[in-house]
Amino acid sequence: MNLCIAPRVVPMGQRRVVRFVVGIGVALLFCVPGGVTQQLLDSEAVINHLNAVIKLYRNASAELQAGGAPSDVIYQDNEQSYTADVVRLAFQAARAEAAAIRATQKNGASTNSAQSSAQTEARNKARIADVQARLDAIDKQIASAPKNKRPALEAQKEALEGELNLDNAVLEVIQKRAASMESGNDTGAEGLEGRINQLARSVPGVFASMTDQKSGMQVKPTPQSDATKQTPTGLVSQALALYGAITSVHQIDQLNEQTANVRQLVNDRRQPLREALVADIKKGRDLTDQAVSGKSSPASPEQFQELTDQFKRLSAVVLPMSQEMVVLDQASANLVEWRTSILRESKYAARALFVRVGMILLALGIVLALSEVWRRLTYKYIHDARRRRQFLLMRRFVVGFLIGIVLILGFVSEFSSLATFAGFVTAGIAVGLQTVLLSVAAYFFVVGRYGIHVGDRVSVSGVTGDVIDISLVRLYLMELAGTGIDLFPTGRVVVFSNSVLFQATTPLFKQIPGTEYAWHEVIFNLVSGGNHKLAQEKLFQAVNTVHDQYREGFEQQRGFIERRIEVQLKAPSPETRLQFGDSGLELLVRYPVEIRNESVTDEQVTRKVLEVIQSNPEVQAAVVGSPKIRAAIKG
Repeated sequence: MNLCIAPRVVPMGQRRVVRFVVGIGVALLFCVPGGVTQQLLDSEAVINHLNAVIKLYRNASAELQAGGAPSDVIYQDNEQSYTADVVRLAFQAARAEAAAIRATQKNGASTNSAQSSAQTEARNKARIADVQARLDAIDKQIASAPKNKRPALEAQKEALEGELNLDNAVLEVIQKRAASMESGNDTGAEGLEGRINQLARSVPGVFASMTDQKSGMQVKPTPQSDATKQTPTGLVSQALALYGAITSVHQIDQLNEQTANVRQLVNDRRQPLREALVADIKKGRDLTDQAVSGKSSPASPEQFQELTDQFKRLSAVVLPMSQEMVVLDQASANLVEWRTSILRESKYAARALFVRVGMILLALGIVLALSEVWRRLTYKYIHDARRRRQFLLMRRFVVGFLIGIVLILGFVSEFSSLATFAGFVTAGIAVGLQTVLLSVAAYFFVVGRYGIHVGDRVSVSGVTGDVIDISLVRLYLMELAGTGIDLFPTGRVVVFSNSVLFQATTPLFKQIPGTEYAWHEVIFNLVSGGNHKLAQEKLFQAVNTVHDQYREGFEQQRGFIERRIEVQLKAPSPETRLQFGDSGLELLVRYPVEIRNESVTDEQVTRKVLEVIQSNPEVQAAVVGSPKIRAAIKG
């Protein structure tokens, strides 16, 4: 565009169009196309690279659930060290790339844009001088022109003044742009370096450890976990250790995959820069060969200097990336070795776990086999139901205790902690379940040698009944009630706690073990002048006749008692006694009766006594009133 036009009058509407066109021309003057190096260096790729390595470092620094071997701590420390080196090299390459971007932009602006700005500024100054000269000429013409020509000259002057103002504004913009380019104020490069510094502050441990190493400070070693201090022995501990090893292998695989992805990312960014370096070297050699052969004019020192600067900038980025790839390969190899080590330890742990489970199952099988043998021997050699019940109950406790011991030894590894825990639990149980524990303790007295068994007739707290069941904490009675010597079931079950044995105010009455008889007595009121001796003989003989029917059973019970308690006893038999009572002279005949047949025996005695009295007049004359049968012992 040629701005040096002939003097003419420019309308106000066209004047704005001229200013817009001139502004567009100035903007076009500052559009500088980027070179090849600027296209290879991408600020967003730099940030993505840093984000990837920071994420890798944080994942590697996370605590892995290793199997507990000391080598796991070494592998983990190595992995953290490798990833920290990767982060440092990545930031080194990023800062070098940011500097290269800044230098490329600065050099491009100082060559192409600076030359264009100088040429534009010179042309603009020439236009300003030309317009100013024409203004001066117009002023002279106005001063000497007649009145009818002055309006046209003044219009030309006004248009030239507007054009002069526009040129001065454009010159001011050009000068400010040139000044900013000379000061190297590149906001894009400074923004990239700021983002790099912000990311560096997000991983202070990496650069802090590097500072400590430079200053001679020792980095504190990673504390070993409790798992590395002792090998788990309990079944639960071994299972958890095996599960932790499997989890660690999965985490290592994920970390190794992430490492491979980061390496591929670095390689994708390094490859174009490496090709650019090779191209720069080839270009330098071509310039040298052409100068030596004389085929073309020798290259200028500026060309060699520009080529050297570009090579240095690119090599400052490529070298840390190459080192980063080497460290990533080492980190990947460390992860593979770590994974192999954990798998090897996991095989041993799984084998030990299966062996322990097999031993527990074998021990439980032996205990259950002994339990079955005990049960069969009990049924084979013990025929007494009471003692058989005792042996079977003892078998239940012994088998339960042995099973508990096997499970504790199989599942628990920290016996010191178990003992402390068991102590607190026992104290709490003793306080909270005092009555229950007392009942359990009384149970062993109940089932003892002289204890209670099912079928016994007992009296507890004024309640008489037959024992129908004995549990670990309770005693069950079928209640018996009646008048006199006649007792019959009421249809109710009375439940007592076993702890009733330890209560002084609640006595318990029961038969001697092995005995099933009680004592009854028949009372006769005699006349003072009768034949007492004859009446005593006849009535005793009548009772003794009934007793002879049950004598053999009583003899067997006496023999069982003697064998059981090793005491000589007299066989239970009827006895008679003549005594004074409240109503006068009385004849008492006491006789044993079987508990289950006491009503039948009493009826037989009654019939026999009545037969004797009615058949003998002397006995009838000696007896006054009706005889009475009662229990010799109350309760």
